[in-house]
Order: sequence, then structure tokens, then C-alpha cells
Amino acid sequence: MVGMCCNSNITRKYKPFPPVNLPNRQWPSKTLNKCPRWLSTDLRDGNQSLPDPMTVEEKKEYFNKLVQIGYKEIEVAFPSASQVDFDFTRFAVETAPEDVSIQVLAPCRPELITRTVESLKDAKRATVHLYIATSELFRDVVFGVSQEEVLEKAVECTKLVRSLTKDDPNQQGTYWAYEFSPETFSDTDLDYAVRVCEAVKEAWGPSEENPIIFNLPATVEMAMPNVYADQIEYFCTHISEREKICISLHPHNDRGSAIAAAELAQLAGADRVEGCLFGNGERTGNVDLVTLGLNLYTQGIDPKIDFSDLASIIDIVERCNKIPIHPRAPYGGSLVVCAFSGSHQDAIKKGFQKQNKNGEWRIPYLPLDPADVGRTYEAVIRVNSQSGKGGAAWIILRSLELDLPRGLQVAFSKVVQSRAEILGRELKSQELVDLFETEYYLSDDIKSSNVEYFNLIDYTITNPTKDTRKFSGIISFKENNIELEGTGNGPISSFCNAIKNKFGITLEVANYHEHSIGKGSNTKAATYIQVNYTDDEKITRWGVGIHEDVSQASIQSLLSVLNNLYEQKVIKI
Repeated sequence: MVGMCCNSNITRKYKPFPPVNLPNRQWPSKTLNKCPRWLSTDLRDGNQSLPDPMTVEEKKEYFNKLVQIGYKEIEVAFPSASQVDFDFTRFAVETAPEDVSIQVLAPCRPELITRTVESLKDAKRATVHLYIATSELFRDVVFGVSQEEVLEKAVECTKLVRSLTKDDPNQQGTYWAYEFSPETFSDTDLDYAVRVCEAVKEAWGPSEENPIIFNLPATVEMAMPNVYADQIEYFCTHISEREKICISLHPHNDRGSAIAAAELAQLAGADRVEGCLFGNGERTGNVDLVTLGLNLYTQGIDPKIDFSDLASIIDIVERCNKIPIHPRAPYGGSLVVCAFSGSHQDAIKKGFQKQNKNGEWRIPYLPLDPADVGRTYEAVIRVNSQSGKGGAAWIILRSLELDLPRGLQVAFSKVVQSRAEILGRELKSQELVDLFETEYYLSDDIKSSNVEYFNLIDYTITNPTKDTRKFSGIISFKENNIELEGTGNGPISSFCNAIKNKFGITLEVANYHEHSIGKGSNTKAATYIQVNYTDDEKITRWGVGIHEDVSQASIQSLLSVLNNLYEQKVIKI
């Protein structure tokens, strides 16, 4: 069968993107060791991409969140486009903290630039961002202009911005920055892009203290991310007065490589990254600032953005964009820290048990501590019919402090699997805890009931001889109090003997485990006993008991087994 993409004309229809002639490229041997300057374009580029653009109130809420979590440069609007955009720019100017720079965008059209600058009046820090398409495709197909015409327009408009901002005596109260974008840089001849930017730089007159920002966008992602890195390194090494320039990246995600492109391009020399929270934007989106920031965080680099309450950021983004975050989106997706697979759950559980005392995070399958983004550990392991023993055991450990022995983990996992198959869905943590307490007769309702289950009323352990223990006690069953007596070499064996004496039931203890839970005066003993019962065939059951007294906890474990055997109609009394 011929695939839909197989086409004899494909080599005529599509051409491979030409590589960059950069024989001595340096970026592959470098590593990231600091965060870039960040620019959020959510309120401008991200907003323009929405089927239903944000309301003014939503934009205000979004803006305040961006400021709260630490973004210092925010592109807020296209103020010449509408009165709403102009008015929102005024809101941002009037409410932004002194260390936050308000950025606005305009094309290289003189009649729009005056209105754009006017929107920034009295700002503390402001960046005017102009763009003009420089690629051959856009010059020929969209605008019908020559290389020289584009260059002249870029210089003319840059000089206009300068005259209206830093050269205007009435505008000296504002720290003015200037950003220029050779739009469609990713498809522009590199030498021509450098030539345009050299002319723009000369027209603006930057300094080391206030560098010009050259935004080099992958307006359309057209090649592998290493090619974009080559383009950035070529530009960085061919532009003059590099110390007076901030190289900014604006990757789109048409090929699904925006994250990689942004990271490699930083290695290639870029200083700044522009994008949106969770990658909203035109077509397949702008680069995802959350993923970029938390990628740095997991490498021990402070992104200078506060993602500790990621849920509140997700809430803002989903409500204002009216687009849900994908459940598998890196870091922010609702399922990304969840393990359903049994082998994954077992590895995660063991990782937590062996977590380094020095604080280094080394947990299988979890590159980031969920707590660092405000998620509870209960969200890490979720249990369904595909889960193994480790997942349920981990939730019981986190919820009840019960560290189940391996054999009990296996036994309980079968109970969990059966329940999940009946429900046809995963079990929530509390449902799983309730199931465990019911299965092993630990719930308060069962403990207080004397109708259908065996319960311990009272008992004593005495020493008739040096090597003998005697159990004397009362248990309740079916509204009756039953007296028991038995002997053995300890509390467990003497109780088993008492059960045999009264009911003719032989319980053989195969495994015993115990540990303490709680601290100080609230410490209790948790006991786990594996019992073999043989009638026509050998049947194995686990019992669980919890009490301040370890002997009573052990007796409760045995009663747990007895209750299970009775309820399953293995024994009759």
C-alpha cells in the first residue's frame, strides 16, 4: 500500500533547507550555565493567536501574574492596532513596577510609530520593537520590494523612533530600549541580515550600558535546531560591536523543535529568549517559556522565574487563553509526574526510600521534584488495573505510614487490580486507602462492630513456666463474647493455639514483620503476618494490625486473617 506522503514529485515540490557555511562552529562544545533574559509575548503575540482574544480584564490578570512570578520584560500589545490595545498599554505603563520594562510592537511604518511611542508616555522602562520582513520569499511574494528598499525603510523608521524617544528632551524620564527584528530571519540570507542590522545599529546608536536588541526570529521554523544555532552563531560572529548588542530569540514550533532550537541558539551566543507560557502562539506556537525555565532548573540553574505554584499559572493560562494545557505537556501537564506502570511505580517508590541525605534529587523517572512546582507526592503515583505492587504500596506508605512487606504488596496489588477492573478506571488515593483498611479490617467501623467480624475485647498473657506463654482472652463474634485460652512460646503462638482449641482452626505463621509508626507518645506498632491455612489445600493470607502494644497489634493481625478466611467462606464457624 502506498503511503499518503509518497509522491513522485516530492523532490520538485520540497527542497532541503541549505546548511550554514560555518566550518569552525563553537556552540556544540558549550554548555548552558546561566539563564537568559526573558521576554513574555503572551499578551501580544500569544493573544493575537487566540480564536477568542482575551478581554481587558483577563489581560490585566495575566499581566499581574507575569509580574508576580518574575518576568522583567513583557510585550503587552500592538498599540497602533486598536484603542483597546492602546488603553491596555497605558494600564501596563501605569501599574508596572520600576524594574519591569513594557515592550510594544509596530511594523516599520512611520504613520504607526508615533502612535506606538505615544502609548509609552511616562513609562519607567520601555522598549519599542519594530520589525520588517527581510527574506527573499516575503520581499518578492508579499511586499514586492528590493533588498535596498527594505534596508532604507528599516533605517528611516529606526531614526524616527530615536527622535521620538531617547533624543526627545521631553522623554528623558524613561529608560528607552530599542528592539529591531529582521522578520523571517530563519529564511533570510545571513549576510543580508547582518547588513540590515549594521545599518539599524548605526542609526540607533547603542551603548554597552543600553545595548540594541536584535531579535532573530525563527518566524517559521524551517530546519533542524542545529541549523538555527548555526544561523545565530554566524550572526553573532559577523556583526560588529557585539558588546553593544543583545541577541534575542523568537523561535516558533512549526517542526516541533522550538525548545531545542532556543537552547542550542543560546549556546551559539544569544542573550535573550522570547516566548509564551506553555507555548501558545501562531500555528504550532511560540517557544514554551515554562519548559525552558524548568529545564534550566533541573540542571541546577536558577531561571529567575518563580514556578513554585505552577497550578496557579496553569489556571491563569487556561482561563485567559481558553485553551487547555495538554495532559502530557512538559512539567505542567496533569499527567507528567504520574506513573501508572507497575515497573515505573516500583522504581519511584525505591527511589524515595533511598533518597540522598544530602538533598540531591535522584529519583527514577522524575527529573523534577513535584514539590518544587507545588504538586503533592500523591499526584506522582496513580493506580489503575495496569499498575503493579509498588504503586499501591507507595500510596499506603505516604497516607498511612505503613511500609508493606513485599509479599503483602503482591497480595494487595491483586485486590487493587480487581477493584480497578470492576470500576473501569483508576483508583484515587483515598479510595485505595479505604480499600486497604477494608481488606485488612482496619477501619474504625469494623473495629467497633461486633456483628459479623472477630474483634478483640480483652486479653492477658501470663508465664506459667519459663518457656511457656498462656493467652487468656475474650473476642466478640456475631454479638457473642467468646472466651479463649491457649499456650505457646509467645503471644502469637499462644493466640493461634487458643483459636485451634476453640474452633479447630490451625493457623500457621509463615512470615512476620513489624515497624513503628508515629513519634513520641503517639508511637504505635504496625505488624504484618502471613498465615497459611490448610484444609483441602494450602491457602495463604496476610493480616495487618496497628496498636500501641506490639502484642495486641500482632493479635489484631491474626484476627484480620481470621476475618478474611471467614468472609471468603474458607472457614465456617
